[in-house]
Amino acid sequence: MSHAAPTARPQAHPRSHYRVFRSIGTRWADNDVYGHVNNVVYYSWFDTAVNAHLIEQGALDIHAGPVIGLVIETQCNYFAPLAFPQTVHAGLRVAHLGTSSVRYEVGLFAEDSDTAAACGHFVHVYVDRETRRPVPLPEPLKQTLETLR
Repeated sequence: MSHAAPTARPQAHPRSHYRVFRSIGTRWADNDVYGHVNNVVYYSWFDTAVNAHLIEQGALDIHAGPVIGLVIETQCNYFAPLAFPQTVHAGLRVAHLGTSSVRYEVGLFAEDSDTAAACGHFVHVYVDRETRRPVPLPEPLKQTLETLR
């Protein structure tokens, strides 16, 4: 008989856990019939926070760059509801930086809260745009990611 160790219950992180923030306005269409933002929207905000930061820093060219990031894993824990009309602050940090992969952690905060309403992560594997095979992180991308660790 095997006894697995109990898993720690996920905890909401404070703003200080994250390195940079992006404000994202909620839309009427984000709410579901239960009166709060639907869970699939949170994943869209993760993508928006990460990719917008990389594009703004000049580290990722989504239209013509030779390297693209593919999401291979994602997860989210929800702690408090978010709803329209609200401004959400997405906190971002890099938890792991590999040769061709990155694990981002994202916290979503209500405008006036120091504790995340949701915390999650996703993993990008960077691949050659044409072959879709993993490639080492280009130096400008790697430098930008290092600032988020």
